[in-house]
Amino acid sequence: MFSSAFFKPFYYLIVFLILLTIFIACFFVPVLSEDYLHFLNTYTIQISNEGYAWPAPGYTKINSYFGKRQSPTAGASTYHKGIDIGAPEGAYFIAIADGTITYTGFLGGGGYTITLTLDNNLKITYCHVSPYFIVEKNQKVKMGEVIGRVGPKYVYGVEGNTYEDENGRPTNGATTGPHLHLGVRTEDNEYMNPLDLFSNIE
Repeated sequence: MFSSAFFKPFYYLIVFLILLTIFIACFFVPVLSEDYLHFLNTYTIQISNEGYAWPAPGYTKINSYFGKRQSPTAGASTYHKGIDIGAPEGAYFIAIADGTITYTGFLGGGGYTITLTLDNNLKITYCHVSPYFIVEKNQKVKMGEVIGRVGPKYVYGVEGNTYEDENGRPTNGATTGPHLHLGVRTEDNEYMNPLDLFSNIE
């Protein structure tokens, strides 16, 4: 027969594990923030004539259009391969159509980036986003599903990031401030004007 002294250490171990689980659940499991719950209860999805959801609910101002432009900052292209939607840091953005997340990470001038490959093989890139991803590679998403937030201007500790402001502070890719860059590539990997998918959105 085993004595009670034999089981005593196991009892303490079990109690410790239960308390540790409760601690982790209380302090480290993500909870839905009030602003996220408010967003989910109030945002309206705008569907274009072409059948796509506008990516940034509540924000439709275009700060930089597709095509030739003056480079806004060092490292930025003079031919803009997308559109820049004026949205503040922390603003939520959504999947424009059903598809699969095919990339999350830091992507040069695009900074932190999420790529969504649609079921029709269009590739949608959301650039300068928050590094705290809420989606992951190979995840299936539906049109209108929240997939991320607009990121900050500055990011630190990113290996290989060569982008910085005039004071040497590292930026979230080639950017002058928070916004959502939306790029669209065809099945042949050619960039197209994203506004061709949103002819009636104002």
